[in-house]
Amino acid sequence: MAGAILDASLGPSTTQGCYKGSVKIPKRTGLCLAGGGITGAMYEVGVLAALEDAIEDFRVSDFDVFVGAASGAAVATGLAGGISAQRMYRALLDPADDFFPLQRQHLMRIDLREIQRMFSTSVQALRRIAGNAVAAPLGLDVWGEIDRFFDSLPAGLFTLDAFEQFFFEVMTRRGIPKTFAEMPAKLLLVANDLDLGERVVFGVGGDLEHVPVAKAVVASMASPLLFAPVRIDGRDFIAGGLGEAGHVDVAVEHECEMVIVINPMVPVRTDPLERAVPTGHGPMKRVRDKGMLWVYSQAWRIQTEARLQKGLALYRSEHPEVDVHLIEPRKDDATMFMYSPMNFAARRAILEEGYRATREELRDERSPMRRSLEALGFAVRG
Repeated sequence: MAGAILDASLGPSTTQGCYKGSVKIPKRTGLCLAGGGITGAMYEVGVLAALEDAIEDFRVSDFDVFVGAASGAAVATGLAGGISAQRMYRALLDPADDFFPLQRQHLMRIDLREIQRMFSTSVQALRRIAGNAVAAPLGLDVWGEIDRFFDSLPAGLFTLDAFEQFFFEVMTRRGIPKTFAEMPAKLLLVANDLDLGERVVFGVGGDLEHVPVAKAVVASMASPLLFAPVRIDGRDFIAGGLGEAGHVDVAVEHECEMVIVINPMVPVRTDPLERAVPTGHGPMKRVRDKGMLWVYSQAWRIQTEARLQKGLALYRSEHPEVDVHLIEPRKDDATMFMYSPMNFAARRAILEEGYRATREELRDERSPMRRSLEALGFAVRG
């Protein structure tokens, strides 16, 4: 699998920075972490651990602003709380390490409230159908009556209540502050208000500053269909996603001059001549061999990647004073990322691949990532 890539746009602020340690970098630096389920979070940790290992006098936790969306919200919270990417990497790589003992049941727990709502509304729909059938049996619109049951589908299959409690306990054990105001670095978590249909940001300085960090994390992680929306103060929230420009604007609003965006969810480019696509029935040739859900996933990746690239290009043109860098896995050999975003068994492979690919990229003196980092004043180890 090929290494990570970095699409860099170096602006004038790279020559007007200040010193952090022995490294000259812009006064305000931001890190935006997108989602991608468990596999996406593992990729982000692997990439960041490799950056810490390969760059002298560099710690990811030294960034000034952390913006997290979806599963990236959990990673961003740990980093903003002072946990190094190297420590996260070691903990997630070793099943015996209890630093972050995430288990399947923390995420894959059926939302019983939604199941109850589904049954109760289905009974109401059946009663209305029966009443209409008795009142006008010959004029009964069968398909129209069946449509009533679509509104009885659950708002999500699983609840994030168990993960919220688990994450809160991890924060307590590891000394990560429970409120945004107490964080050593600025933490901003992105979600969407389901009823208003607009983006919201949890963090200091906004209307949602009072929300506990663990609650904001699960609100940002509530991916539609999989998880039910998270209710806070009478409002329902769902996952933040990538947005038009990877939420770079959120970091820039907090005076960041250089922003790195990590997006694990890129379209997969497969070679039909090779049996390289992992499926439940063995290695196959094409994305369609993984079935309906992955055809949908690929379509979603294509659309969001195109929107992200267009949004970043527009943002760079309108804000040339901001350095924006995008790190993604390569698309032409990304079969590793065709595991389910909720695949626990793939965690180790994704972690190691994100780390290895990034180190390999940094060893190449001609790589865009290395040239960009060196232009910012970083010394990259061989």
